[in-house]
Amino acid sequence: MITPAFAQGAGAAASGTDVILQVVPFVLIFVIMYFLILRPQQRKAKQHQDMVRNVRRGDTVVTNGGILGRVSKVTDEASEIEVEIAEGVRVKVVRGMIAEVRAKGEPVKAA
Repeated sequence: MITPAFAQGAGAAASGTDVILQVVPFVLIFVIMYFLILRPQQRKAKQHQDMVRNVRRGDTVVTNGGILGRVSKVTDEASEIEVEIAEGVRVKVVRGMIAEVRAKGEPVKAA
């Protein structure tokens, strides 16, 4: 005894076009995620790297911890800068921990 439901369920095997149609929504979701999430995040990371690389003496910076200070010493080869957070109080800060450069300082004087 075969019921009508079993008779209708026995169809042909899945063809290549059916597989492609099942994969297309996943590809579209990935493309949308790339343009809405990944690409802006990469652009923001690149802008942050450029900002940190271009920090100069005299710039007013904000650290990730929320500390405001003026850059007093920058060396190109080191990954640290010296920031004056109060008069006579200087701390070393890792360049990557700079969240924002608020005011640009004077250019480096030629030796």
